[in-house]
Amino acid sequence: MAHRTRDLLWSDVETIHAKILAHPFVTGLTDGSLPHDAFRHYIIQDAHYLRGYAKALTVCAAKAPDDDDTVMFAEHAAGAIAAERELHTDLLDGLGLTSEQARSTPVAPATSAYVSYILAAAHGGSYAEGVAAVLPCYWIYAKVGEHLVGAGSPDPLYQRWIDMYAGEEFRAVVDAVLDATDRIGATVSDTELGRMRAHFTTTSRYEWMFWDGAHRQETWPV
Repeated sequence: MAHRTRDLLWSDVETIHAKILAHPFVTGLTDGSLPHDAFRHYIIQDAHYLRGYAKALTVCAAKAPDDDDTVMFAEHAAGAIAAERELHTDLLDGLGLTSEQARSTPVAPATSAYVSYILAAAHGGSYAEGVAAVLPCYWIYAKVGEHLVGAGSPDPLYQRWIDMYAGEEFRAVVDAVLDATDRIGATVSDTELGRMRAHFTTTSRYEWMFWDGAHRQETWPV
């Protein structure tokens, strides 16, 4: 019996996922040790990221050969913008920042690199490649939410963040994209599947880098 595409992709990044779960940014959400300054950096950069991510999702929607997938990715693109406006505004209020202040904060190195990569993969590659590139942002967040929800957080801001990504609504969104990934993977050549795997692994690495950059509150070195 052939393996599902999702299983093959995940087998490539299990080590990366383990390193994400062990990262002090992620562990700091549940034990309360993460400084609010680091979380503030993360939320600001995530807002920058989601605007670019939404554009990559619209490219996936445009390239999708199936009407249902076009609708799904278009809705997710709109949802990414809505999340940036609603959840982040709520969290920024709790961190003492306005949306205008967040927008005026420069895009950090990891954010810029990650967004540039997914846009290049979506625009320059096939539909399958674009989906593989945007998939970690769905799937790894769901995995992290599932991992953290049992422990919870003493910090209400962090708990709000955990609850969103551990929730059934987000899980349903992720499951729909995983189903699409399996359908796509069943139709592509070995060469294209290899490109999907490469993109998925690269953007999974960017997920680690994004949290690490927030933990370090990275800025441009020059």
